[in-house]
Amino acid sequence: MSFLHSLCRILGVLLAFAAVPALRSEVKVGDRFPSLEGAGLAGSLPQTRGQVVLVDFWASWCEPCRASFPAYARIHADFAARGLVIVAVSVDEKPAAYSAFLKRNEPPFSTVRDQDRKLVQEVRVPAMPTSYLIDREGRVRFIHPGFHGWETEARLRSEIETLLSGRP
Repeated sequence: MSFLHSLCRILGVLLAFAAVPALRSEVKVGDRFPSLEGAGLAGSLPQTRGQVVLVDFWASWCEPCRASFPAYARIHADFAARGLVIVAVSVDEKPAAYSAFLKRNEPPFSTVRDQDRKLVQEVRVPAMPTSYLIDREGRVRFIHPGFHGWETEARLRSEIETLLSGRP
């Protein structure tokens, strides 16, 4: 594991647990995912009701986060027409860092910024990046802390296929 990858994971854990009330539990598989619409996110949210949704928490300073965007672009290209919606939620403090990243990468899926860190604190994200795969009823079905290249992409593809086809 590279030094930058390790540093991103440590910073992600610290970020996720900083200023989070001790009594809140993290979002787990089977839980309802918090409302994106009520989270005060900066940016335009796509329609997610009744869709399979991949919510990815990321930051422009995180190397594994940057590596995940081409994979999510491929996943988006292959599954969006069948009902997959990807929402990438940035935890960047500085709007300029967020904007510069988007300008360089031009993701084909929705990106928003958690400017007040309300959602990342409510979810209690364990690492940067972390993705949550949510079924059509709004329940978390799979969680992927970190991004591990083709291994993560292959698992996501299989899980997305399962959710889109309606299999349990």
